[in-house]
Amino acid sequence: MTQLLAHRLDAIKPSASMAAKQRVDSLRAAGRPVVDFTIGEPDFPTPPHIVQAGIEALLGGQTRYTASAGTPALRQAIAAKFDRENGLAYAPEQIVVGSGAKQIIFEALAATLNPGDEVIVPAPYWVSYPDMVVLHGAEPVVVRCGEEQRFKLGAEALEQAITPRTRWLIFNSPNNPSGAVYSREELEALAGVLARHPQVWLLTDEIYEHFVFGEARHVSILAVAPELQDRTLIVNGMSKAYAMTGWRIGYGAGPLPLVRAIALLLSQSTSCASSVAQAAASTALQGDQTCVNIASEVFQQRRDRMVGLLRQVPGLRCLSPDGAFYVFPSVEGLLGARTPEGKVLASDLDVMMYLLDEAQVATIDGSSYGMPGYLRMSFATSTAQIEAGCAAIARAVDLLQPATASSPKENDHA
Repeated sequence: MTQLLAHRLDAIKPSASMAAKQRVDSLRAAGRPVVDFTIGEPDFPTPPHIVQAGIEALLGGQTRYTASAGTPALRQAIAAKFDRENGLAYAPEQIVVGSGAKQIIFEALAATLNPGDEVIVPAPYWVSYPDMVVLHGAEPVVVRCGEEQRFKLGAEALEQAITPRTRWLIFNSPNNPSGAVYSREELEALAGVLARHPQVWLLTDEIYEHFVFGEARHVSILAVAPELQDRTLIVNGMSKAYAMTGWRIGYGAGPLPLVRAIALLLSQSTSCASSVAQAAASTALQGDQTCVNIASEVFQQRRDRMVGLLRQVPGLRCLSPDGAFYVFPSVEGLLGARTPEGKVLASDLDVMMYLLDEAQVATIDGSSYGMPGYLRMSFATSTAQIEAGCAAIARAVDLLQPATASSPKENDHA
């Protein structure tokens, strides 16, 4: 029988985030009361004034195709947002709107990558970056950025990863899954490296920009190094800041030839993003931003609570993230321990499954983010769920038999 599916799919894995959501949904459908720390979306409803804008768009007949790059109103609102919040100047025609930030990244790579190209992906990384690179025939060059670097890419490591075949650096701050936020000085150092390698383009994913905590501040790398603007694509979207994950609106801003290429691909795939969602997004960007500020304050309180509780669990080590809404604790101290059934926890995947089975707490393994030995846990859930889930984890860990000298340990993250 002739093979139907393309060979390139052989190297692609399902999204770990989506797989985790399906696992939780299945368990809940079976009646198990799972505490879900896999959530990659705010648990708040979309703010009422944004919902109302969508309703008015429906009632007003804004239900037809739009231009593939987005409506003029939304592109203008995005340009104004960049000027107001980031100090960056973009004309509306330098902006393209898609069905989520993920689509913008996907189409940008589709428009630019050829077989043999390399894309630098710092780890830990958002799960989809490497697979998107592979799907478009290029090679992801993963650079490990360990806990000792606070999960951040350094200038020296970037320099060493660049080759004549390097096409892109994919950069994400605030970072999913670690919550790392780069300082101005760190950005300046990275920009200095990129300045010496003009063949390397920069894709900077800033979708968590509004969720930064304490003394941390989000700074777009182009605000530090405007000379990179002619080879940089900024990717952002409405999902996180405005609790609009289901509305599916993302956007990119970059050089006109790249933006036009992305729009061309959109015209042959989805045609355009939802007209109604675009109208709601315009209102979100131009309206009162109190909802965003309140969400950030709530997430900071939840972060503090979750970090405090996890640090009390023997065997866990947890940095306090500066941004996003995830913690990324090390489970190194649990590796080699035995469950009550006698199974050795040899990897972060084993720990993840043990917590799901024994504690009924869902997390995502760090291996899916390129960093074995860790778990990603979201605090985009209520404080009550955070407390219940962390208490259940503590009870499950207390049931473990300590590792012995002969027990296998996973240490390739050390």
